[in-house]
Amino acid sequence: MAEAVEAGKAKVKKPRATASAKEGAEPAPVKAVKAVRRNRRSESTILGIFDATETVVLESGADRISILDVCETAGISRGTFYRYFSSQDDLLDAFSRHRRDRFHAALIEATAPYADPDERFDAVLRFVDDYLERGNARRLLVVAPEYAMRWLQRIFPDSVIRFQDVLGPVFDAWESRAGIKIDRELTCELLVRYILSEILVPAGAERRSLPRRLERMVAMLMQGRVSRR
Repeated sequence: MAEAVEAGKAKVKKPRATASAKEGAEPAPVKAVKAVRRNRRSESTILGIFDATETVVLESGADRISILDVCETAGISRGTFYRYFSSQDDLLDAFSRHRRDRFHAALIEATAPYADPDERFDAVLRFVDDYLERGNARRLLVVAPEYAMRWLQRIFPDSVIRFQDVLGPVFDAWESRAGIKIDRELTCELLVRYILSEILVPAGAERRSLPRRLERMVAMLMQGRVSRR
């Protein structure tokens, strides 16, 4: 009888182990694929909402933006909108973070290919010049001044840190060549403040010559010379 009982247990246990193994082995890849597809679709939808928000804000200002206008511009329903954002304020807050992250990502992308310090510094100057030439921050300041000022204040400290990271190899090279210690935070703060001043008070045609003037100033500092002009 003992042998019969043991045989019965074995019969019961074996099917359970086999079923459990099948359940653990097969569904996992299917769930992973669905999650990726859902995330990509959601990301695409959110980016479309941000693009529509930028269009609406630049046309009518942040104060008069409506969820309906954003939905119509993005080609989505209000139900889809509320799947990602709880209110207009929630949207504008997320949109501000998106603009900040996009600016910083563009800075990194523009400078990443350059390991040489001088080439990287030139890349930073080109990025700044291109941003001031093609960016819409000035337009945003005109149509939505309060929102623009809040956004500029919000992006300021992060931008100082990002420029320090990007210009790290440049500062290392300058310090090594001149035997000096550079206040990196102050230098990057002045650079960011220059960008903000150009947005607020454009220098006009003279701005085009600023990158070259800045390069000459840096060269003179590296050589220990000071311009008398």
